Amino acid sequence: MSFAPCLLIPIYNHKDSIRSTIERLTPYGLAIFIVDDGSDLATRETLATLAMEQPLMRLFTLPVNGGKGAAVMHGMREAKRAGFTHALQIDADGQHDAGDVPKFLERGAAHPKAVVCGRPVYDDSVPKGRLYGRYVTHFWVWVETLSFTIGDSMCGFRLYPLAATCALIDRIRIPTRMDFDIEIIVRLAWEGLPIENIDTRVIYPEDGVSHFDLWRDNVRISKMHTRLFFSMLPRLPRLLWRKLTGSTERQAHWSQLVERGSLLGLRITFACYRLLGERATRLLLYPVVAYFFLSSSRARHASHDYLKRIAKHKNAPPPGWGDSFRHMLEFARSGLDKLGAWMGRVDPARVDFPNRAAFDELLTSGRGAVLIGAHLGNLEMTRALATEDRLATINAVVYTEHAQQFNRMLAAANADFGVNLLQVSHFGPDTAILLREKIDRGELLVIVGDRTPPAENGRVTHVDFLGSPAPFAQGPIILASLLDCPVYLFFCLREGDGYRIHFEPFAERIDLPRHERQQRLNDYLQQYAERLEAHCLAAPTQWFNFYDFWQQDAAALSPKA
Repeated sequence: MSFAPCLLIPIYNHKDSIRSTIERLTPYGLAIFIVDDGSDLATRETLATLAMEQPLMRLFTLPVNGGKGAAVMHGMREAKRAGFTHALQIDADGQHDAGDVPKFLERGAAHPKAVVCGRPVYDDSVPKGRLYGRYVTHFWVWVETLSFTIGDSMCGFRLYPLAATCALIDRIRIPTRMDFDIEIIVRLAWEGLPIENIDTRVIYPEDGVSHFDLWRDNVRISKMHTRLFFSMLPRLPRLLWRKLTGSTERQAHWSQLVERGSLLGLRITFACYRLLGERATRLLLYPVVAYFFLSSSRARHASHDYLKRIAKHKNAPPPGWGDSFRHMLEFARSGLDKLGAWMGRVDPARVDFPNRAAFDELLTSGRGAVLIGAHLGNLEMTRALATEDRLATINAVVYTEHAQQFNRMLAAANADFGVNLLQVSHFGPDTAILLREKIDRGELLVIVGDRTPPAENGRVTHVDFLGSPAPFAQGPIILASLLDCPVYLFFCLREGDGYRIHFEPFAERIDLPRHERQQRLNDYLQQYAERLEAHCLAAPTQWFNFYDFWQQDAAALSPKA
């Protein structure tokens, strides 16, 4: 599917902010469709001046104010008629961060059939009534779609695929006022379009012009939810089938999946752990995990598929859905372990570290090293214990955008959580220089090797893992070769009521000569996959990649994508 995007701005009486909004967008070199929704004379004059100054701007004027939705739908039809395939809707009042436009375009190019929705990250300028009111709509949207895939149904910062969207608005009467953003995304989800979510900063300028009428628009939205709920009922069998089969949930790269749960729920868990202790809080995990087990077919099917591979490898009976529930429960328990570690509640006597002498020798040698771990067991707990012991030379290289709420809770448990936590989105020259400096100072870098980074651009190698080819990121191996330092494997697994840390030599130095580069990469990654496989076979429910590791991840990051 081709990708030819444009920008779309509906405007109604925002003469004071539209110039700065357009000036922030013109550097991207995209056509800007402005639809004037019957604005006053002063706004029309400002727009006419801008249209003469800005060659990228295409101005359309509606004779009377028909509502935001009317303007957006008019702009979509004009953009499609002009040959564009996608339209990125953005508000005229400066609420949306124009700096995030490349993120929307990048995601849209990778997933051209999807609607890419902004998920607002607010600052203190947001009116509390508007903020809390959104959660009522979030609840009803989750009910109407039987899904949590729509991160925020009210945000107007959104990339639409025009063919599917115009087909919908030509067939169905969509409301044109403040209920437009909600209804159209629900109906597109009903149509089966994939939904992608991107966190984006949203502000409420002090001098901003808002057209939201507290009573009239809330009544409209309430009527809309009533209509959508009853419209959902005849679609219920199809929505349930999608939910059970996971047909619309299993395509995204792991970094693009929505973080499940709410910050309030995590805070309640934190409070229970602090007041009631570990054992009592563990009991609370059962209903919570049961809810997510039933509501997330993607994770449920991914777990079941992985456990079937384990059973086949061990010549054991095939797993049941109860085994997948226990798998998800083990993941929740690992979260409590992390919380307990950062709160200082893990007794060091419960941690077995057979190769501790070799680890201490590495620390005292003054040599930097790369430690490659995995989403196996509880590697985060190891970092917490190291921080507690003031082993400040251990740095964790992480992709934390995917679990911001959970990481905020760990930071609340211990102010040292962010110490030596290196957040990266890709491995570029700037990242390599930073890490090189740390290695030169004799510090250690911990990085996981069983997930492909969000911006790895297809740099994966398929090696055998549990009987089938699986994509492993080349990044950790290439990084270790650039840093020219020893490499170790590092895992922490639960055993009974305690934990065992596995510290294994991997390579004194990673050498990737140009003429043998690909073969050497294959060999190193196969060696890593074999060690990961051995630990997965020993502790099957402690590997926590709840997505299709063997297929979808590779497809999402293939060079063609």
